[in-house]
Amino acid sequence: MNARFALAFALGLIWAPLAAAADGPSPGLEAGQVLRGRFVQERHLKGFKAPLRSEGHFVLAPGRGLIWRAEKPFAVTTAITAAGLVQQAGGAETLRLPSSRLPFLARLYDMLGGALAGDWRALGGDFTVARSGDDKRWQVALIPRNTDDLAMPFRSIAIAGDRFVEHVEMTKPDGDTEGLTFFDQTLSTLAADDAAALDDVGK
Repeated sequence: MNARFALAFALGLIWAPLAAAADGPSPGLEAGQVLRGRFVQERHLKGFKAPLRSEGHFVLAPGRGLIWRAEKPFAVTTAITAAGLVQQAGGAETLRLPSSRLPFLARLYDMLGGALAGDWRALGGDFTVARSGDDKRWQVALIPRNTDDLAMPFRSIAIAGDRFVEHVEMTKPDGDTEGLTFFDQTLSTLAADDAAALDDVGK
């Protein structure tokens, strides 16, 4: 995984579990709470008749980071914090990227914090934000303001949900798309093994 792909990967993961929409319902995240759930990820690439599919579960801990555990077709765990990104497979570390090599990561965390608080204005510096729907069913369309920014790997991002985000569709500049569907989402507390995985990123 090169740095550019890691940036795209990080952006997709961080946008995906955003837990609230402007003018919509709030998940009521309190100090110490985390959002957990399962995901199905499908990548539609030119030259492939069928989408590349993976599935697993995630843990989003506001202020701490995100853990993305793919289970199929391969078991791969990726932990992302403000310090960077660490990936493991088969119990062995396969990738470690500090935030200094992912300069867009700090901006992503600023945007994530605003979105978790239901403040989509936090995204306004990098995206035009178009909201539609109502409290029960809402949609948000994000279009990058600077299409020449090489650190921005997507042409558009469409997010839809109700209490939590249910689906994210990301379109890349070359026309390839990536869809993320989320289900079984619940609020809980951070488990010890999850905390250790996030703390390890900063070591």
